[in-house]
Amino acid sequence: MDKKNLSQLDKDLIWHPFTQMLDYRNEDPVIIERGAGIYLYDIENNKYIDGVSSLWVNVHGHNHPKLNQAITQQTEKIAHSTLLGLSNAPSIEFAEKLLQVTPDNLCKVFYSDSGSTSVEIALKIAFQYFQQIGQADKTKFISFSNAYHGDTIGAVGVGGMELFHSLYRPLLFETIQAPYPDTYHWESSVTEEECRDLCLQRLEELLKAHHHELAACILEPLVQGAAGMITAPAGFLKSVRQLCDQYNVLLILDEVATGFGRTGTLFACEQEQVQPDIMCAAKGITGGYLPLAVTLTTEKIFNGFLGAYEELKTFFHGHTYTGNPIACAVAIANLELFTEENTLANVNERSAQLRHELERFWELPALGDIRQCGLMTGIEIVQDRDSKTPFPLADKIPHQIVLAARKRGLIIRPLGPVMVFMPPLCMSESELSELCAITFEAIKEVTS
Repeated sequence: MDKKNLSQLDKDLIWHPFTQMLDYRNEDPVIIERGAGIYLYDIENNKYIDGVSSLWVNVHGHNHPKLNQAITQQTEKIAHSTLLGLSNAPSIEFAEKLLQVTPDNLCKVFYSDSGSTSVEIALKIAFQYFQQIGQADKTKFISFSNAYHGDTIGAVGVGGMELFHSLYRPLLFETIQAPYPDTYHWESSVTEEECRDLCLQRLEELLKAHHHELAACILEPLVQGAAGMITAPAGFLKSVRQLCDQYNVLLILDEVATGFGRTGTLFACEQEQVQPDIMCAAKGITGGYLPLAVTLTTEKIFNGFLGAYEELKTFFHGHTYTGNPIACAVAIANLELFTEENTLANVNERSAQLRHELERFWELPALGDIRQCGLMTGIEIVQDRDSKTPFPLADKIPHQIVLAARKRGLIIRPLGPVMVFMPPLCMSESELSELCAITFEAIKEVTS
């Protein structure tokens, strides 16, 4: 089928996520046909740097021979069998390998297939746990302003992004929201430390007042991704852990975006030596190959679900493709590549390079802020730097920057006024330089 037919069918048939289709149908779509390393190729053989890791999932590059082989070999055995009352070898092997590299207190793996579902599971586990250990009043959750934990209703319920969530408020359960230390957007001029301490003070006030009815606190460690790469001040995560311990509230860490090397350690919580009670992981878990997610818990929480059959303490939750053998097989290979290719060392080298490369972006008058943690990066675009005033929505400046980058051979995607890139972790020095150069020129062209 030629490009013209594919393009028209795409516009006629596909409803794209997080995309205003009125605009999309007036543009020429990029239809990806293949990938190699950090590059994507469309059906006209145009080459693009995958600047967002195909929505934050690709780790070791596209079309990696080890990951391809893992899928092929498992497919020759079995593609899928249920984990409801049965098991399969890859799901067991991956659980063992994963628990060897996650915080020591985590010892049980519950599988699902996306970040949203892993969060739904975490919320239900925390809720049911307290119901079954005699603390039935603990039914609520505390979350943070501008948090994003997924698009299913439960995950939206603990989210804090008005843009994505306000419309669905009548569908949501009640939560208690604490302020997140977003220094750049704070209502007044504060240092990172002052902002952190103000937020921790408010969090403690909320915990003190509501701990008797709180099951858990949920947090994206170190970086709020979808909020625009908002980086937390040092010590915030560790202090949240301490406060949760003090007030008998479980801590759920959503490592869906931050996990599997994005921040420079395999999991972000390692950087402040924090052990969560429940941890969610997805996205990079299979290296960008197949849908898979996990919710990890402690032995103490798991034991709260053990009982006689007639007590009905079972966790009545599951998914058709839970623990899919092919997904687990490629997840094993993905984890092995971190050691074989010394991935985290490359992440830290590229992170230092990126920090240096971004310094010249301050030459751009439209640059409001740069936020970086590892290879998670957000560049805030503003009409006026001093007042932090954004461009009018109708000008569609971020989208224009995306198009300007695309014609230069780079795929990036904005989050509101924030240009985001989170490239594959295997990116080389020269490839990262090219990504930065294209981004700089695209912003300059559109905003000058």
